[in-house]
Amino acid sequence: MKHTRFYIFALALASIVLMGACGCERTTPSTEPDPTPQEKPDLSLIKQSVPVTNNWVWSGKPQITIHIENGNKMKVKVGTMVRIITDKKAAVVTLTDSVDVPANNSIDVIVTTPDNLEPGFYYAYCYVNGKTAKGFYFGIDPFDIVSGPTKQTDYDEFWQTAKNQLADIDMNAHLIELPNKSSASRKVYLVELNSVPDGLTGEPVVVRGYYCEPQDGQKHPVIMHFYGYDYQNVTTRVECPSGGSSQYAEFYLSHRGQYINNRPESSREPDGLGDLTNIYGDWFSYHFGDKDSYYYRGAFMDCVQAVRFMATRSTSDMTKLFAEGSSQGGALCYAAAGLSDYPFTAIAANVAFLGDFDEGIDVGGLAAETAKSCQGSMTKEEMVAFFSYFDTKNLATRISAAVMASSGLQDRVCPPRTNVVPFNNLATEESKKQYIFGPEMGHDYPSGWSPLAFFRKFM
Repeated sequence: MKHTRFYIFALALASIVLMGACGCERTTPSTEPDPTPQEKPDLSLIKQSVPVTNNWVWSGKPQITIHIENGNKMKVKVGTMVRIITDKKAAVVTLTDSVDVPANNSIDVIVTTPDNLEPGFYYAYCYVNGKTAKGFYFGIDPFDIVSGPTKQTDYDEFWQTAKNQLADIDMNAHLIELPNKSSASRKVYLVELNSVPDGLTGEPVVVRGYYCEPQDGQKHPVIMHFYGYDYQNVTTRVECPSGGSSQYAEFYLSHRGQYINNRPESSREPDGLGDLTNIYGDWFSYHFGDKDSYYYRGAFMDCVQAVRFMATRSTSDMTKLFAEGSSQGGALCYAAAGLSDYPFTAIAANVAFLGDFDEGIDVGGLAAETAKSCQGSMTKEEMVAFFSYFDTKNLATRISAAVMASSGLQDRVCPPRTNVVPFNNLATEESKKQYIFGPEMGHDYPSGWSPLAFFRKFM
């Protein structure tokens, strides 16, 4: 019995010693509370935008504003990235940063480049926390872009030959009064005119337009209106001007194959001419590569003929000659002012077509993409040489009239470079030049575009 008690005591003592040797010890319950897990921000409450600043046109360096809003009840660190490429898609720079946005607050992050960028147009991809905030084109010193004339050695001779050919053609103007559109103060006519053939020989091409003639017997400023590219929806009615104001003598030209010249009679103001059809297919592609029969050789001469027609009217004051048009119509403004026998006072060319072809072919747009589809066996150099006869940047060197022009920075039909370069090549004095950028605009009209208000400065 005594031995048994001793054995149990010894065994208990050994257990205590062993527990100490193993480092095991009884823990006392803590009186400290467990730490609370840190709250994470809700990234869906981070909002971002890129507002327009300075019309997205800067000198030297861009100053891109990224506006970030934090709807969380805590400060949040946000990552930004801006990747910049040229309008020809060449990489320029990628700019990254991280910023703290205060709780329930917002900040503006101004992103710029370490070095000045070359004059031109660029595209910025803007991201916040890896999410797209905005993608947009912007300009750097656009009026310093240098893309000089590409005239071939026979450029002047080429156009003089076309004008001589036109001069040898009997205009044979035929006027059809449109009583439903005329008023006591101003009559409206459909006019048919002979213009140059589609080549160096052949029969004259008949072109048409709407002519508005004041009835007060006085001379009036002359305004030429040129149309944009006609997409041949023959059910779309060709709008005819009404009697309206008698302050101006006006001509709305439908050059060869387009508008009045390709519509069934049901899509025109009744004129008794029956249905008319387009024989040119897609006009830009017509005889592409052959400068003597190319579509725009004839179309440009149609503009010159329309001006000559206006000079035959007793109510036209040819010392106050103006033209306006958009897209293709803008290109025709350059053509009329650059090739006409009569000096223009002012033109207004909105998002003009056919400019800076040699550089623009790598930028894209309607002219570039259509030209590539027509290229065939022509080299790029041969295409550029051919198109130089019709490029508005070459026509611009012959123009000293006042000019208002414009670009939509986001325009992919006639990218801004193709508009700015002809404007930069004008012989017009700087005080008579005006340019309007639509920063978020595509192929459209910018806010405040008013050719008539511009023309009145020079009447």
